[in-house]
Amino acid sequence: MPDRDAALETIQRELTAFARRARHKAAQLHPELSLVTYSMLDLVKERGSCRAADLAAHFMLDKSTVSRQVGALERLGLLGRQADPDDQRGQLLHLTDAGEQLLAEAYEQRRRAFTDRFTSWDDEDLDRFAAYLVRYGASE
Repeated sequence: MPDRDAALETIQRELTAFARRARHKAAQLHPELSLVTYSMLDLVKERGSCRAADLAAHFMLDKSTVSRQVGALERLGLLGRQADPDDQRGQLLHLTDAGEQLLAEAYEQRRRAFTDRFTSWDDEDLDRFAAYLVRYGASE
Protein backbone atom coordinates (compact mmCIF):
# COMPACT_ATOMS: atom_id res chain seq x y z
CA MET A 1 0.00 0.00 0.00
CA PRO A 2 1.40 3.43 -0.91
CA ASP A 3 2.49 5.72 1.90
CA ARG A 4 -0.14 8.49 2.04
CA ASP A 5 2.08 10.80 4.09
CA ALA A 6 4.91 10.46 1.58
CA ALA A 7 2.53 11.16 -1.29
CA LEU A 8 1.17 14.26 0.46
CA GLU A 9 4.73 15.43 1.13
CA THR A 10 5.60 15.02 -2.55
CA ILE A 11 2.45 16.87 -3.64
CA GLN A 12 3.21 19.76 -1.29
CA ARG A 13 6.83 19.99 -2.48
CA GLU A 14 5.89 19.85 -6.16
CA LEU A 15 3.07 22.41 -5.88
CA THR A 16 5.41 24.75 -4.01
CA ALA A 17 8.01 24.36 -6.75
CA PHE A 18 5.32 24.93 -9.39
CA ALA A 19 4.25 28.18 -7.68
CA ARG A 20 7.88 29.32 -7.45
CA ARG A 21 8.38 28.69 -11.18
CA ALA A 22 5.12 30.50 -12.00
CA ARG A 23 6.25 33.57 -10.01
CA HIS A 24 9.60 33.51 -11.81
CA LYS A 25 7.94 33.23 -15.24
CA ALA A 26 5.61 36.14 -14.40
CA ALA A 27 8.60 38.32 -13.55
CA GLN A 28 10.29 37.35 -16.83
CA LEU A 29 7.24 38.44 -18.84
CA HIS A 30 7.16 41.88 -17.24
CA PRO A 31 9.56 42.81 -14.43
CA GLU A 32 7.03 45.11 -12.75
CA LEU A 33 4.27 42.49 -12.54
CA SER A 34 3.79 39.69 -10.06
CA LEU A 35 1.89 36.45 -10.40
CA VAL A 36 -0.92 38.10 -8.41
CA THR A 37 -1.22 41.02 -10.82
CA TYR A 38 -1.25 38.66 -13.80
CA SER A 39 -3.99 36.70 -12.07
CA MET A 40 -5.95 39.91 -11.55
CA LEU A 41 -5.60 40.82 -15.22
CA ASP A 42 -6.76 37.31 -16.17
CA LEU A 43 -9.85 37.63 -13.98
CA VAL A 44 -10.75 41.04 -15.40
CA LYS A 45 -10.39 39.59 -18.91
CA GLU A 46 -12.50 36.57 -18.00
CA ARG A 47 -15.28 38.74 -16.57
CA GLY A 48 -15.03 41.53 -19.15
CA SER A 49 -14.95 44.05 -16.31
CA CYS A 50 -15.28 44.03 -12.54
CA ARG A 51 -14.90 46.17 -9.45
CA ALA A 52 -11.77 46.22 -7.32
CA ALA A 53 -13.91 44.78 -4.50
CA ASP A 54 -14.64 41.77 -6.74
CA LEU A 55 -10.90 41.19 -7.12
CA ALA A 56 -10.42 41.45 -3.35
CA ALA A 57 -13.19 38.93 -2.70
CA HIS A 58 -12.05 36.51 -5.39
CA PHE A 59 -8.41 36.46 -4.32
CA MET A 60 -9.21 36.83 -0.61
CA LEU A 61 -7.04 39.94 -0.36
CA ASP A 62 -7.41 43.11 1.65
CA LYS A 63 -9.01 45.96 -0.31
CA SER A 64 -5.98 48.19 0.29
CA THR A 65 -3.69 45.53 -1.22
CA VAL A 66 -5.92 45.27 -4.29
CA SER A 67 -6.08 49.05 -4.53
CA ARG A 68 -2.26 49.26 -4.68
CA GLN A 69 -2.10 46.49 -7.29
CA VAL A 70 -4.85 48.08 -9.40
CA GLY A 71 -3.10 51.46 -9.17
CA ALA A 72 0.14 49.91 -10.42
CA LEU A 73 -1.69 48.23 -13.31
CA GLU A 74 -3.32 51.54 -14.22
CA ARG A 75 0.03 53.38 -14.14
CA LEU A 76 1.44 50.72 -16.48
CA GLY A 77 -1.48 51.34 -18.83
CA LEU A 78 -2.83 47.79 -18.51
CA LEU A 79 -6.11 48.55 -16.70
CA GLY A 80 -8.59 51.35 -17.10
CA ARG A 81 -11.71 52.45 -15.21
CA GLN A 82 -15.19 53.39 -16.31
CA ALA A 83 -18.35 54.32 -14.45
CA ASP A 84 -20.51 51.36 -13.48
CA PRO A 85 -23.75 51.74 -15.48
CA ASP A 86 -25.66 50.03 -12.66
CA ASP A 87 -24.22 52.25 -9.92
CA GLN A 88 -22.72 55.60 -10.93
CA ARG A 89 -20.85 55.79 -7.61
CA GLY A 90 -18.86 52.67 -8.54
CA GLN A 91 -16.20 52.07 -11.13
CA LEU A 92 -15.55 49.04 -13.27
CA LEU A 93 -12.06 47.93 -14.18
CA HIS A 94 -11.36 46.82 -17.72
CA LEU A 95 -8.32 45.79 -19.72
CA THR A 96 -6.76 48.35 -22.00
CA ASP A 97 -5.44 47.38 -25.42
CA ALA A 98 -1.98 47.11 -23.83
CA GLY A 99 -3.40 44.82 -21.13
CA GLU A 100 -5.05 42.63 -23.76
CA GLN A 101 -1.76 42.43 -25.68
CA LEU A 102 0.26 41.57 -22.57
CA LEU A 103 -2.13 38.75 -21.65
CA ALA A 104 -2.12 37.41 -25.22
CA GLU A 105 1.68 37.27 -25.17
CA ALA A 106 1.70 35.64 -21.73
CA TYR A 107 -0.85 33.06 -22.88
CA GLU A 108 1.26 32.16 -25.92
CA GLN A 109 4.41 31.82 -23.82
CA ARG A 110 2.62 29.58 -21.31
CA ARG A 111 1.09 27.50 -24.10
CA ARG A 112 4.49 26.94 -25.71
CA ALA A 113 6.04 26.04 -22.35
CA PHE A 114 3.28 23.53 -21.56
CA THR A 115 3.42 22.07 -25.07
CA ASP A 116 7.18 21.55 -24.67
CA ARG A 117 6.85 20.14 -21.15
CA PHE A 118 4.21 17.58 -22.15
CA THR A 119 5.70 16.48 -25.48
CA SER A 120 6.61 13.03 -24.16
CA TRP A 121 3.27 12.46 -22.41
CA ASP A 122 0.67 10.36 -24.21
CA ASP A 123 -2.88 11.66 -24.62
CA GLU A 124 -4.27 9.42 -21.88
CA ASP A 125 -1.75 10.67 -19.29
CA LEU A 126 -2.38 14.27 -20.31
CA ASP A 127 -6.17 13.84 -20.04
CA ARG A 128 -5.80 12.16 -16.64
CA PHE A 129 -3.52 14.93 -15.36
CA ALA A 130 -5.95 17.61 -16.58
CA ALA A 131 -8.84 15.83 -14.84
CA TYR A 132 -6.85 15.59 -11.59
CA LEU A 133 -6.08 19.31 -11.70
CA VAL A 134 -9.75 20.15 -12.25
CA ARG A 135 -10.74 17.82 -9.41
CA TYR A 136 -8.11 19.36 -7.11
CA GLY A 137 -9.24 22.90 -7.96
CA ALA A 138 -12.90 22.05 -7.39
CA SER A 139 -12.23 20.62 -3.94
CA GLU A 140 -11.64 23.99 -2.26
